[in-house]
Amino acid sequence: MEREIYIVGAHSRARTLGVYLTRLDPGTKIKAYIYDNDEPNADSIDGIPVKHFDENTLLETDFPVYLGTRGMYHAALSKKLRNMGMKEIIPITPQLDMELRNRFLTLYYAERGRTYERFDSVLEAVCIYVVRSVFDKPLKQVYKLSIFQKEIQVGAALTEERVCGLTDDIGENISVRNRQFCELTALYWIWRNVKQDIVGLEHYRRHFLLQDDWYWKMLERRIDTILPTPLYVAPNLAQNYKDRHTASDWNFMMDYLKLIYPHDYKAAIDFFDTNLYSPCNMFIMKKCVLDDLCTWMFPILFACAEHGGEHNDSYQNRFPGFLAERLMTFFFEKHREKYKIVYADKEFLE
Repeated sequence: MEREIYIVGAHSRARTLGVYLTRLDPGTKIKAYIYDNDEPNADSIDGIPVKHFDENTLLETDFPVYLGTRGMYHAALSKKLRNMGMKEIIPITPQLDMELRNRFLTLYYAERGRTYERFDSVLEAVCIYVVRSVFDKPLKQVYKLSIFQKEIQVGAALTEERVCGLTDDIGENISVRNRQFCELTALYWIWRNVKQDIVGLEHYRRHFLLQDDWYWKMLERRIDTILPTPLYVAPNLAQNYKDRHTASDWNFMMDYLKLIYPHDYKAAIDFFDTNLYSPCNMFIMKKCVLDDLCTWMFPILFACAEHGGEHNDSYQNRFPGFLAERLMTFFFEKHREKYKIVYADKEFLE
């Protein structure tokens, strides 16, 4: 639909505005660039007349008027134009200029077969999900989420209480299994529901200690995964788990691993005879890597949970989460040639 407009101003700011408006809406036609001061101006801009105006100038009062001048002049211009009978006066505020500029640049780059990459679009492609629950105690230390972090409430299907806006019970989820799967209900939700390029998982008390430019370094060094600094346990991973938790759960996990991933079984036996694992089910990784991990790991965990059933001890009932710490570490050990993996320290907030 064609519409005609006026633009107040005839210098760089107004000319740029004219390009934005006509390129974004080909139906927009500039009737004239108009000005009311004594500055010298060209007679026309790209064939469009440039005209001086005052209170006695006859303008089409139904045409919108865009104020393409510095903001300090907008109030006086608006008053003058209203007195002349102009019905629609549109000051180009910094916010409107930013909106028009970004829309124009998106179009400009697309016409050249390129993508206009903005930093906020980068932020949309990265998210570290920070696990919260209704059982969290207040923090004594002040912690401010970064631009890359977003809180997610786990076990939301088990309570009507809400501690943050994002919950793990929307979309495809296992929120109702949180008493056993703990932070893994957030991991499952991320796997099944988000499309970000890089995702992470932290706890509201446990966070990675990262430099402010960690994301750019991750891209520059082509890092696939960041895991917590490994923990040494004795006498080995397998026996340490059996000593601290329920041995039958571990034994079933190994039997099931042998059944569905026989090619992994021997490597798992050897690995779990060593001493290092990354605790807490924390990570930052490319989403495609997360997809590979979860596709491999969750069938094992679901089978273990079905076999082990509910444990009376609430701590030991979280055995799928404890098994996942060891399985995740093993997964990245067996793929150490495929993925570039680095480690980062974590802090614990009181």
